[in-house]
Amino acid sequence: MNKDTLEALRRDIDRIDAQLLDLISERARCAQQVAEVKKSGGAEAYYRPEREVQILRGIMERNPGPLDDEEIARLFREIMSACLALEKPVTVAFLGPEGTFTQEAAMKHFGHSAVSLPMAAIDEVFREVAAGAADYGVVPVENSSEGVVNHTLDTFIESSLQICGEVELRIHHHLLIGPHTREDNITRVYSHAQSLAQCRKWLDSHYPNIERIPVNSNAEAAKRVRGEWNSAAIAGDMAVEIYGLDKLKEKIEDRPDNSTRFLVIGRESVPPSGDDKTSIIVSVRNEPGALYKLLEPFRVHKVDMTRLETRPSPIGKWNYVFFIDFKGHQTDVNVVAALDELRIRASELKVLGSYPRAVL
Repeated sequence: MNKDTLEALRRDIDRIDAQLLDLISERARCAQQVAEVKKSGGAEAYYRPEREVQILRGIMERNPGPLDDEEIARLFREIMSACLALEKPVTVAFLGPEGTFTQEAAMKHFGHSAVSLPMAAIDEVFREVAAGAADYGVVPVENSSEGVVNHTLDTFIESSLQICGEVELRIHHHLLIGPHTREDNITRVYSHAQSLAQCRKWLDSHYPNIERIPVNSNAEAAKRVRGEWNSAAIAGDMAVEIYGLDKLKEKIEDRPDNSTRFLVIGRESVPPSGDDKTSIIVSVRNEPGALYKLLEPFRVHKVDMTRLETRPSPIGKWNYVFFIDFKGHQTDVNVVAALDELRIRASELKVLGSYPRAVL
């Protein structure tokens, strides 16, 4: 490639960048006008989960490349987040401290223009949203290798909040050290109990004799080793950036497909987006065939169940509640029929929310 060709391509890039700038500015002005129309009509909700996911799906369907669908969707997510923040930034509570995978999931879902609020515990995230101090919350619900997060499921039993969305995050764990630690002097490693479990085989193989110390979060682990001697942490990329640690080993998770699913919680229900999921809690009477009677309406009305979890009921010994996820929105005709039949068969049924299936 000669110099003249390179200069011509650079001029093309400059021209395209100028066009992009004009179009992004035009979109931002249009978003401001939408907010004014909503405000004059008395609407308070600037953020519409179903509308945002419909836009992202449309962009991914029309994407001509060479950027892949997920990459182009992330770019547009940030544009939408910045446009929304011109009127009112979305405030999002998450399981902290800063640098957790939950914060990474929150930023993936809402974009970096959202205001993130770290909370010390899952139930604090619920309380912050219920009190109106945060617009939404993000909490972990299940990991592909270690299963469900029981604390999240248990908190839903008593909460009046709605599930408004879901986030799927590919989890990469790294072995991190601070400035006071050398590789050959590591005596202990800190991380969340689930992260230690997700890296069990790797630790057995490479550091079988060091102490494994569970803490409340990977970010807390990273924060500790920043000022300690002879210690390491297992955490992700965000913790590396925030706490200024060094990656001793990358991607040490035992399973290459290690992923965690997070739920977005809010105070309002979400209209259909065209590709939705619904989550419910059901308790049944303790009698023969109870589980069969619970599941039969899904078969009869052709509702695709995607998850079933059991937890002890808070109301009595040997009583249980079932957490069920299925495809479809609670306003869909077949879902309405299935839920109506379930209400007759169950001792109690609670719809936790219908929400768009994860795009990113």
